[in-house]
Amino acid sequence: MLDFSRSAILAEGKLGLLTSKTAACLVRYVPGKVSCIIDSTRRGRSIEDVLGFGGGIPIVGSLDEALVLEPDSLIMGIAPRGGALPDEWRQIVLDAITGGLNIISGLHTMLGEDPGILEAARKRGVEIWDIRRPPVPDGISQGLLRNKTGKVVLTVGSDCRTGKMTVAYELVRALESIGTAATFVPTGQTGILLEGWGVAVDRVPGDFMARVVEDMTLKALNKAGLAVVEGQGSISHPSYSGVALGIIHGCCPDGMILCHDSSRSEIPGFAAAIPSLGELIGMHEMIAAPVFRSRVIGIALATHGMSEAEAAARVAEAEEETGLPATDVIRWGCGKLIRSLQEGLL
Repeated sequence: MLDFSRSAILAEGKLGLLTSKTAACLVRYVPGKVSCIIDSTRRGRSIEDVLGFGGGIPIVGSLDEALVLEPDSLIMGIAPRGGALPDEWRQIVLDAITGGLNIISGLHTMLGEDPGILEAARKRGVEIWDIRRPPVPDGISQGLLRNKTGKVVLTVGSDCRTGKMTVAYELVRALESIGTAATFVPTGQTGILLEGWGVAVDRVPGDFMARVVEDMTLKALNKAGLAVVEGQGSISHPSYSGVALGIIHGCCPDGMILCHDSSRSEIPGFAAAIPSLGELIGMHEMIAAPVFRSRVIGIALATHGMSEAEAAARVAEAEEETGLPATDVIRWGCGKLIRSLQEGLL
């Protein structure tokens, strides 16, 4: 792991809640570690105006402007479909290395395996951290969590980018605020950046995904009696169902929180309808059951862009449809989800 204390985050042309998840989450949760965001298309705008939070963090138009602020690292702030380094970003990365910055990337493209980038980093004496570089597999899942002590909660989603990491992270912080020890289990690049440990599960070969999740969850349970696992993908997504299944079977959750973006009815790019919340609850519980009986204990909606009244109406609709507590954890906190945990699991 590579520490960073003042990062410049590259989000050129993509800064937004859903288009630059890594950038948005770092601004939300560790703003003191963000010196600036690089996006020439939004230069001069308020980060508050673009994301709805972030205070005085500047949006600059170029790497040269960022270097004036003396960052220690350049972080790739997006996770594009397929995870490739945008061609136009390669020179920015090389220039950042020349400027003495460490490079932190959550892309599927391993920057540390690019001969030109690697050689430039060696000459300048800076480091490259490819967050998604997977560990060497050491076996398949043993189903050890079926007989665990402690409890596991997993966030699952109706689609990608539905707030699974945010809900898990917010839930752990809320539990800690009331004196309940819990550990966040990072399974993606942004969670790893926030916590300083974890594995990007979507880079692990399929046969070994469940084992990696099993190992991380056991490690978390050794720290606290409650592990909150960050979900990935979606079991109903045409491209990203595999990682969702591996995490479900690997961590053997006692409870699941279903995350859904209330503005979506289809999976973008596929014209595939998102199943109803009721159908999704049944699907997740059925898929988990052969390994470990689990149940969905709450609904976490993403209602960004909606008025307060419209968001409240969506929450009420979700509760009526499912009979489960629902909330938007950013608007209204995790109180309903915590009460469901306390009544059903803790």
